[in-house]
Parts: sequence; structure tokens; C-alpha cells
Amino acid sequence: MTTTASTTTAARAVTNMFQPRNVLVVGMSGIGLAAAGDWTGLPWGLLGALCAGLVPAGYIEWQRKRGTWGDRHVVDRTQRGPIFLVILASLGLGALVMVLGHAPSGILVAMLALWAMTVVLLAVNTVWKISVDSAVASAVPALLAVVHSPWWLAACLLTAAVCWSRVALTYHTVAQTVAGASCGAVTAAAFLVT
Repeated sequence: MTTTASTTTAARAVTNMFQPRNVLVVGMSGIGLAAAGDWTGLPWGLLGALCAGLVPAGYIEWQRKRGTWGDRHVVDRTQRGPIFLVILASLGLGALVMVLGHAPSGILVAMLALWAMTVVLLAVNTVWKISVDSAVASAVPALLAVVHSPWWLAACLLTAAVCWSRVALTYHTVAQTVAGASCGAVTAAAFLVT
């Protein structure tokens, strides 16, 4: 794919705006609200956002400042293992707090679905680079569609934009973004078995 300076600028804006941390803060807050049916779900959603998005982003930033990685994208898949382990531990601890605190089941199921998605991403990443940004950009609208309204599926346009941006920036191939988005979409299936 040949890219121009303006395409690169647009792709970088999309990938920065819709990075996993940002998508998860908005999405998990919305899932918490929808799961509880009122404002009492917001703290649970914010806990989910902290565990799913902010703690991993903080870890990546800490490692970046130490010189381990050049930026938050960690384009070398062989360096991603520790990130996945931090995400799994953070999601697991958050889910435990939710169980002990009697959080609404919808936000807990979302946490467990994201945990399962991360296990799949980690497994795939051991042999092939898969797009985490695309997975998160797909998982959050799918989860919101299940717990709140099917209208959230319209946000799949944003998922497509994230996939495009990752390819345009040459961080991923089309196949890697499609695989990530597919993995993310399947996370909503967790609600079908609850």
C-alpha cells in the first residue's frame, strides 16, 4: 500500500484516537452503565476500564520510558508477551474485585470475555502478529451491542477505520487486522452462554 503524507497523518490520528486505552475507557464505562441500568454501574465500568485499558497502557508507557520499546505500538511481536501477561493479571484481579463486590453480571461477563480474548491474542501472537488494536476496536462495540443496544454495531465503522489505520501505518497487514477484529467480535459470544 502506497501512502502519502496526508494519508499517514490521518492514519496516525485514527490509531491514536482509537487506541485500546481510549476505546476501553469509553466502552467499559458504557458497559457498566448498561449492565446496572443506572449510574451505579459507572464505578464498575471505570474499574473495568482501569484494568483492561489503563493499567496495560501504563505498563507499556513505563517500559517505553525505560527504552524497552520505541512507542506504544510495540510492533515487534516477540516483545509482546509480557504485555499480554500484564493484561491477563489486571483483568483477572479486576474480575475478582467485581465478584467480591457483587458487580452487575454484565460488566463481569465483559471482563471475562476480554480475558478470554486476550488468551487467544497471546496464543496467536506466539506464532503470528495479530492486531490488538483491531481486536479491541471490534470487541467493545460488540459487547455494547449485547448489553445496551444493537445500534452499537454501527460503531463497526470505527473498527474498519482502526483496521485501515494499522495497515496504512504498516504496523499490520490486512490479514492481521481482520484476524484481530474477528477475534474481538467473538468476545460478545460470552453473553450467549450466560
